[in-house]
Amino acid sequence: MGWDFTRRQWMTIVVISIADFCNAICVALQAPFYPQEAEKKDCTATEYGLVFGVFELVVFLVSPLYGAHLNRIGPKLLFNVGILTTGTCAILFGLLDKVEGHVPFITLSFVIRIVEATGNAAFLTASFAIIAKEFPNNVATMFASLETFFGLGLIVGPTLGGALYAAGGYSLPFAVLGFALFCAAVMSCFALPQGGDDEDLKPAGPSMLTLLRIPGVFLSAISIICTSMSIGFLQATLEPHLRQFNLSPIVLGLMFVINGGVYALSAPAWGWLCDQPYMKPKYVTVLGCAFVAGSFLLIGPAPFFSFPTTQWVTILGLVFHGFGIGSQLVASFSDALSTSIASGLPNSIETYGLVSGMWTSTFALGAFIGPTVSGLLYDSVGFKESTLFIFLLHVIVGVIVLIFLWTYDRARGLDVSVSAGDLLQLDGTLDGSVLIGDEYQALTPRAKSRRRGISVEQSRPPAMNSLIACSSYKNRRSPWSQRTPRYRPSYGSLDSRFRGAMSVT
Repeated sequence: MGWDFTRRQWMTIVVISIADFCNAICVALQAPFYPQEAEKKDCTATEYGLVFGVFELVVFLVSPLYGAHLNRIGPKLLFNVGILTTGTCAILFGLLDKVEGHVPFITLSFVIRIVEATGNAAFLTASFAIIAKEFPNNVATMFASLETFFGLGLIVGPTLGGALYAAGGYSLPFAVLGFALFCAAVMSCFALPQGGDDEDLKPAGPSMLTLLRIPGVFLSAISIICTSMSIGFLQATLEPHLRQFNLSPIVLGLMFVINGGVYALSAPAWGWLCDQPYMKPKYVTVLGCAFVAGSFLLIGPAPFFSFPTTQWVTILGLVFHGFGIGSQLVASFSDALSTSIASGLPNSIETYGLVSGMWTSTFALGAFIGPTVSGLLYDSVGFKESTLFIFLLHVIVGVIVLIFLWTYDRARGLDVSVSAGDLLQLDGTLDGSVLIGDEYQALTPRAKSRRRGISVEQSRPPAMNSLIACSSYKNRRSPWSQRTPRYRPSYGSLDSRFRGAMSVT
């Protein structure tokens, strides 16, 4: 990936990176400090457990709504309001220790977390859509690079928060770091470039149901849910599993940042790989399933292994888990976006918002299901046997994705890694070497047909259906058409470029 970005793009990177980092710090603060404070107010584990669970549930419910209406609200407005809401709630959450009484404490805890979840969902949905719009040719790489800052925030949060907690008690970490997030929110209001879309606002566009009806996108959603479930599984049950090693608090804390740290460091590499023209993101998804499945065989270890549970094997399993979640989460976003556009959805902020909302929502769903299922399995069969659930889940997902690649995807001849602009050569003729399946056929300006409102040439080879469609859908800023630098000044569709080339010849 080249780093020859415009000033607008660099400003977008800086703003969202800082916001991601500060947001992750605040997210990581609550788990280490809130349960102890809640127990002082006579709250049960079930009650304060639901305070954490309701956050993911609300994100799951509201993210699709944000995604569906992103173009009407505006991505910058949604981003700014979301991050301001999250920062304000983080500060308010640090004042809960001042609340007297069990019922007022737990009630305010739920209210603040619910409002914070609506803001967090807005911030994440808007940020993913902004990245897809501002970096159309490097979606996976930029998505992964920004996720690195989120991962670093998850590592810094408990460390810095612990120091502040030791210095000033419960309120100080939330006050200081929540204020930092609030300042990042104010900065984003002024520094984030205006991202107004020049598309016409349509009364009815593609919906979340339309998006999930695309088989490739549906598989990406399943992959996200399973990956998030594996993360939540370990969050709920890893600490009891590690008690047998009698680790110090510092070492125990480091064990919990291994997979997150590996994810943060490896995510850019997975993004770069997904953006390569020779690599389909679904292959990266399969590789991620293998990593996660293997990691849970080691962390347990699986009951059919003869060797005992050792600390270094557990660490190796957590490292594999970090690689696995990085490859699956990055590939799923890139794959869902490219597949939806190549399947005929408009290449506009509407689709970016839908895909962003889908990613955020499905991740939250997995984060809600994972701890719930892991707790039930842990109580029923123990940690070793319960890890087989995640192992089998990822094996099944990996096999299904492979079958999809070998059957449905190959039968359609769909290669979303090739842009429509790549089909034109300098002399205006089509390069048949990039087509898959059918033999190259000359494209001539014949009668046109209508498919989902998309103007397409009847004479094109079937392998070009989705590629040409996504570049000619009432959009002159198509990321598919920007792949070839010589056409960037015009941002034209394939049809208009072809007509221009014909007129020259």
